[in-house]
Order: sequence, then C-alpha cells, then structure tokens
Amino acid sequence: MIWRNVFVLGLAVSVALAVMFWIVWTERPTLESVIDSDNTPAQLQEENSSSLIEIDESRIAVLQETAESNSEDVVSRLSLADLYFGAQQFEDAIPWYEEAVLLDAGNLDAKTNLGVSYYYADQVERAIEVFEETIKLEPTNQRALLSLGIVKAFGLQDLDGAMTAWKRVIEIEPNSAEGLAARDSLERFSAVHDSAEENLP
Repeated sequence: MIWRNVFVLGLAVSVALAVMFWIVWTERPTLESVIDSDNTPAQLQEENSSSLIEIDESRIAVLQETAESNSEDVVSRLSLADLYFGAQQFEDAIPWYEEAVLLDAGNLDAKTNLGVSYYYADQVERAIEVFEETIKLEPTNQRALLSLGIVKAFGLQDLDGAMTAWKRVIEIEPNSAEGLAARDSLERFSAVHDSAEENLP
C-alpha cells in the first residue's frame, strides 16, 4: 500500500505543480475579480504567470514604520504580508500574516494565505492547522478546502484526505474557480491512480 502511494505520487508531480501554482495566485487578495470569472484553472495559471509582484523596498519601509508605530494597525500588516506573498517570499509574509490574524481573527482570506505560506515554508502541520481552523469558522470556504487538499496530497501524501477535501469543494460550488480546480485535480489523480494500478507488478 505504501509503495503504491509513493508510485502514484511520483506520477502526479506535474499535477502538483499546476494545482499548487493555481492556489497561490488565485488566493491573492488582488485577484478577487479573477476568482469570479469563468476561466479554467489552466487559464488562470497562464494569466497569472506574468503577474508576480516585485518588492518595492520604499513601500516596505513605510509600511514597516507604520506597523511598528501602531501595534493595532491591521492594514499595514496585511499590506506587508500581501506584498511578500505576491513576491513568493513566504517566510517573510508569515510573521505579518500572523500578527494580522491575531488582530483580526475573522479575516479568513489572511488565514488561508497564512496557511499557504506555512506550506511553502515547509511547515506542513501548521498549514493544515490553519486551514482546519478556517474551515471550522466557515465550513463552505472553498479556498481553504482546496488548499487543505493540496497540502494533504503533497505535504502528507494523504491521497484519501486530499480527495475528500476536493470533493467537498465541488459539492459547495462546482462551477467556481475553486470547484473547477478541485474537479481537475480529482480527474488527474484518478487517471494517475489508474495508470499506477496498470503498472504495478
């Protein structure tokens, strides 16, 4: 059983890259209009591949000064976190998201982005914890569920857990961007699984 799962995961590397890229960039707060579009996950990936945010050091300095001068300022902390997140500097994004979430526990977008950042910083268990907290607060949060599935699949090699999360995403809203991504992931994993079974000795 363990060998079969490893074999399946080996065949699924290309799926992992496509889906993980999709979830990071569609979770950016600046892409809310994209989330509501009719684009497929593949189209979203292609469109966002050229939209990486370059760090504006002068902007960072101003925001840091604002945050440090006001321990209750959520906006500056979220702005810093989002800037680092957009530039794929996840370890730098984490402390700012953590502070923002402490000040505004109801900001589920920030919590989800914190979970994604944890995952890319190789803190898988913390990512899972944040996604599960978010889902507990909002059981229909598709972004958190889709992210949970990705981390379970590629961080924990828990294929059953991943597919359960993705099926829930589809149940909530099959035609949303998240629903389309979850369906695509399930279809690809099913194909990989079938291929693995055929190639087993």
